[in-house]
Amino acid sequence: MRDDPKTLVSTGWLAAHLADPDLRILDASWHMPAAGRDARAEYLAAHIPGARFFDIDEISDARSALPHMAPPPEKFIARLRAMGVGDGHQVVVYDSAGLFSAARVWWLFRLMGKPDIAVLDGGLPKWLAEGHPTEDMAPIVRDRHMTVQRQAHMVRDVTQVAAAAKLNDHEILDARSPGRFAGIEAETRPGLRSGHIPGSKNIHYASLLNADGTMKDPEALRAVFAAAGADLAKPVITTCGSGVTAAILNLALERIGHNRHALYDGSWAEWGMYGDLKVATGTA
Repeated sequence: MRDDPKTLVSTGWLAAHLADPDLRILDASWHMPAAGRDARAEYLAAHIPGARFFDIDEISDARSALPHMAPPPEKFIARLRAMGVGDGHQVVVYDSAGLFSAARVWWLFRLMGKPDIAVLDGGLPKWLAEGHPTEDMAPIVRDRHMTVQRQAHMVRDVTQVAAAAKLNDHEILDARSPGRFAGIEAETRPGLRSGHIPGSKNIHYASLLNADGTMKDPEALRAVFAAAGADLAKPVITTCGSGVTAAILNLALERIGHNRHALYDGSWAEWGMYGDLKVATGTA
């Protein structure tokens, strides 16, 4: 793969740069509630040397009833400064699944105007499989000044998505499983209708990954988007269950040079909740 400190870097790249003074590593592991796993406890037991734990649920908008919505800029700044992350740092973010929740934090940094962040390709599983070190000690943290400039074009709300679906002027891509997209598989959160946003297309996030949890190369990624019938001449809005795996689609789009993409932060947790929003079922 081609290492790119603004999108995706290999375990070899991280191992070579581990001692860089301006490198900051974030463990952004997150699990669905039904998994019964404690991401923070797993981080405390073993993490990549120097990594800080990024709590996706806590570093969010506490004013919203929806899960882990993007935090206001001032909260983002406060939490990251407390973690010793600030201006001038190159950030690498990983998760314990391979490539799952880390992409959400990559997108969040870019939303805040901080492009010097990359996802670790293959995440912690690949790091461990190659025999790289871990530790169970928290890093020494020193406050670092941080400035942000929120990039409003990178996020969409329900009104904007509804307009895009009606006008068909954006390609709406859904990262959920084919069964959930079609409405034949139960939603993971209670009280939500089944189905998908009318006019959207399904690209399950797993179809963008190799068997080892790494992201496919750009040529293979383009083939996945083409097979789904995605018109990449249009700007793209990604969506999923709650805005986590949708970010994997955004990362893949960035890897193939398509930079006109945004994420529907409320995703199906919001759309599926409101009875006055139309829902489509089936595979098309």
